[in-house]
Amino acid sequence: MNGGRALILMAWKRALLEEREVRTSEGTFVITLEREDLSALYPDMERYTLTLRAGKKEVAVFRTNTYEYSPTVGLDPSSVARHRALIWEEGLKDEPLDFLEYLGKEETRRPPALSLTDVLVVQGSPRADGNCSILAGWVAEEVRAAGKSVQVLYPDDMEIHPCIGCYQCYNTGACTFEDEMEGVVRALRSARLLVVCSPVYTSTVPSGLKALVDRCQALHAALNFTGRGRLRGTSGLLLGVCGRKGRENFAYLAPVVEVFMENLGIVPAGEVLIDGIDRVRDVRTIPGQEGRVREAVRAALSISRCPS
Repeated sequence: MNGGRALILMAWKRALLEEREVRTSEGTFVITLEREDLSALYPDMERYTLTLRAGKKEVAVFRTNTYEYSPTVGLDPSSVARHRALIWEEGLKDEPLDFLEYLGKEETRRPPALSLTDVLVVQGSPRADGNCSILAGWVAEEVRAAGKSVQVLYPDDMEIHPCIGCYQCYNTGACTFEDEMEGVVRALRSARLLVVCSPVYTSTVPSGLKALVDRCQALHAALNFTGRGRLRGTSGLLLGVCGRKGRENFAYLAPVVEVFMENLGIVPAGEVLIDGIDRVRDVRTIPGQEGRVREAVRAALSISRCPS
């Protein structure tokens, strides 16, 4: 799943499909069903929004979109939204107080535990003591020397559920899964420089890093729904290592990271790709590589909008 180039969308084409009044012992409620054209994000994507109001007060909202439904399930968003409207209407008529209490219960989401820093480093290797960890260490040292704040994330040590392509994030701008990815998104919004450190695994990025990349589709949706379409002032740096000799070994890894950054509107700030690691084993023994990494970090910081 790939959101493509981030878009700045200020408004959606919206049509009112249905409006009904429900009279109860607790007053009169209005249920509306609207359809929005989100085809600027994905071909023929439509979102249906069902809203329950008491006067001007919004009591409940339900959203669903065409991309949620696989071909084999036999459902579509229009019929699902209309069925939900019937459930709301029947609930209000039968037991209005109990039903309103049920609708009013807010789902509690665990608060993000990550810090908000100027620089976010994603160490994508499952080996916490390997060469990518060494690169991440050089980055952190250089950032701190510049007087900026930094944190290093290890996706393989985090609870990040793989994206299942449910497209529910295009209803609300939030992922259906409640895990540590919430903190990652919050940290991404705050950082002004993202550094991705990744080894080559079967010609691409490791699975833990790929899970983080895919789950950022929810952030892509949220950015477009707010009309921003991109993270503000964020730059991105790629640091990659591979065992075999030859730049062609990064032919698939680099585009994955590039498209990930492009999807969020992150401005490329360079890359350092180090090959032939299998023979030397330790990146610290390759002359000049530490200097290359540190210089790339300094250059990236100079074009990023990190506060002084």
